[in-house]
Amino acid sequence: MTSAVTPPKTYSPRRRHPDEQSRRPGTFQTAPATPPSPKRQHQKQPQTSSTQAPLVALTGVNKTYTNGSQALRDINLQIKRGDFLFVTGPSGAGKSTLLKLLYGQERATAGDILVDGQHLAKLRGNRLAMLRRRIGIVFQDYKLIPRRTVAENVSFVLWAQGYSRKEINRRLRPTLRMVGLQHKASSFPDQLSGGEQQRVSIARAVVSTPPLLLADEPTGNLDVDNSRQVIKILEKLNSIGITIIITTHDEQLVRSSSHPVVQIQDGRLTYVRH
Repeated sequence: MTSAVTPPKTYSPRRRHPDEQSRRPGTFQTAPATPPSPKRQHQKQPQTSSTQAPLVALTGVNKTYTNGSQALRDINLQIKRGDFLFVTGPSGAGKSTLLKLLYGQERATAGDILVDGQHLAKLRGNRLAMLRRRIGIVFQDYKLIPRRTVAENVSFVLWAQGYSRKEINRRLRPTLRMVGLQHKASSFPDQLSGGEQQRVSIARAVVSTPPLLLADEPTGNLDVDNSRQVIKILEKLNSIGITIIITTHDEQLVRSSSHPVVQIQDGRLTYVRH
């Protein structure tokens, strides 16, 4: 997905970046007449019984790269719906690899990974793409489209999934309000602080109300105050039913919370706090 792609006007009217020269607009297909019809914005997920299958389960998972480097060794982990889990460990320990396995960017060398009832090893093409729609992802470096406004960056996900203009607008406003950026809807990424850009990234990840949110070092480029603000937003999302898995090497951030913690070191996972 690159910034050269311009979505159809699902919100009024597009504001051009100050440095962007005028150019002839492209031609796009309109959204389907009958888009997905999800439930109300951020509706709380139903309570899960202890006998219900976990949302995420890894059994005997190993990951070895082609150069022989073993990133993960015999990982066993279960995460229930509604959990909030910190994954800690030093840089290069395998934290990011774990998240990449969960959304299918990487494939396990051995073992089984189950996400939302589906075995990732069996998913290819459209089936994998459909699962990814149910996973929100927040990156350390934000990955925003530079020549698109805050509103356009957040709305792009919904446009790509075929939502109608009405549904996009219905979801956009409360999502921006939730991360405290409703007044920045017409701003561009380079007009925002690092903390604001990360909040845009979170809004983009959750605007389609996924049951699972993966956050890879979301506070790695932020100061203490902005880091706390990001964690508070993630906790708010968790309180309405979204399962959160967050990687971090910030020990102070982990100590200040009461959420469960696992640690990855030399590719092996151990529980630090249940």
